[in-house]
Amino acid sequence: MREPVPNDVMEDILARLPVKSLTRFRCVSKSCNSIITDTTFINKHLKLNLNQSESSISANTHSGYLLYTTEDKDGSSSSKELCTVVCNNDRTLTQVSRFEIPSFFDKYMIVAFCNGLFCLASRENELCHIIYLWNPSIRMCRKLVATRFNRKKNERAAIGFAYDSLNNDFKILRIVCNAMFNESEAEAEIYTLSSDSWRKVVISMESLRGCEVTEPKLGTIFSVWGPFTFYNGALHALAYTSGYYFILSFDISDESFHEIMMPRNHFDSETIKFNKLAVYKGLPADFVFARDDGNERGRRILCHIWVMEKYGVAKSWTRKFVIPMKWVWAGNFFGCTNNGELLIKNATGLVSIDPESQNQNILDIEDANWVAFSTNSMESLVLLDGGSFITQNVYTERGRERERRRRKRTPMFAPYMT
Repeated sequence: MREPVPNDVMEDILARLPVKSLTRFRCVSKSCNSIITDTTFINKHLKLNLNQSESSISANTHSGYLLYTTEDKDGSSSSKELCTVVCNNDRTLTQVSRFEIPSFFDKYMIVAFCNGLFCLASRENELCHIIYLWNPSIRMCRKLVATRFNRKKNERAAIGFAYDSLNNDFKILRIVCNAMFNESEAEAEIYTLSSDSWRKVVISMESLRGCEVTEPKLGTIFSVWGPFTFYNGALHALAYTSGYYFILSFDISDESFHEIMMPRNHFDSETIKFNKLAVYKGLPADFVFARDDGNERGRRILCHIWVMEKYGVAKSWTRKFVIPMKWVWAGNFFGCTNNGELLIKNATGLVSIDPESQNQNILDIEDANWVAFSTNSMESLVLLDGGSFITQNVYTERGRERERRRRKRTPMFAPYMT
């Protein structure tokens, strides 16, 4: 009789397989299912995928990935999908994956993603304390119920999501403030996936500076604007007091808040339309979109790109480029690619703009309503040991029809195939 394969050898073999294969192998035997759904194995598989992803980046075989959600022009809920394409070095796009978005996410939007997990939240006041973690590769999600702070109206939350590589954990930072300025101080809490729990944390100018703030105008943080940008192991967002404007950073490992000063006089408050943080060629940057006073019709704006050349040092802020362009709404600037091209949705569609040459490249993506860039694209088993399986009845009718066709072609003993 053939000797059975030792569990440690089996685990080492399985850890090198893609997620789709592993979901199939769960049905092979109880021992396989036990290994694949074990938390230790899931973490091992994640780390191996992260190492492989880093090797792919260093090989320079492509310039990164674009992730986007799309829906038909009629806006029907039966057509929402999450797509990923790889940006080839010859500027072509190749689709990597396409997942249907479950219908119960209709009132939610993607606010962040990391290592195969997507964080979704709602702007509706009654739902702003509900957050979902979604792993489309294994069709699983986890519903998180955050704190309902004592705010009667205008509650708004800034949400950041990242992977803590030092502690091997996923964390969510949620900062709640009022949509109207000067109403009350912001409140914050942190969620850790390993403990599946929330806890409140102190956020104030005193805690940032480590001393009492004697200037009345600087004592209260009343607004934090997402989305957060992850850089150098920390989440970053724009924050405001009644008389001060700065970057709030949150170290994802030691869970400490810090203050980063903005460049002095980097925009005229009368002409600025909006500004957003992003990473430009590996450095933190502030993209300031302001009205072009030299344009009589007022249909053109200027994008000022300020780069912090030495992290945390205010004097290192440098204005690199000023790019004239047609009007852009705040929600239509999606950050930068690895080579520094701006991702913008304008009248032409989704485009990338080279700030040096100011050339515009039209991307072959239609009807995208959310876009993000990532240096890597990976699937993971995270949530397999504690998430809720999304059954077919919560997917859209089109998805159910596709599932019925698939089931006719595959054996009944493979329910985990996607």
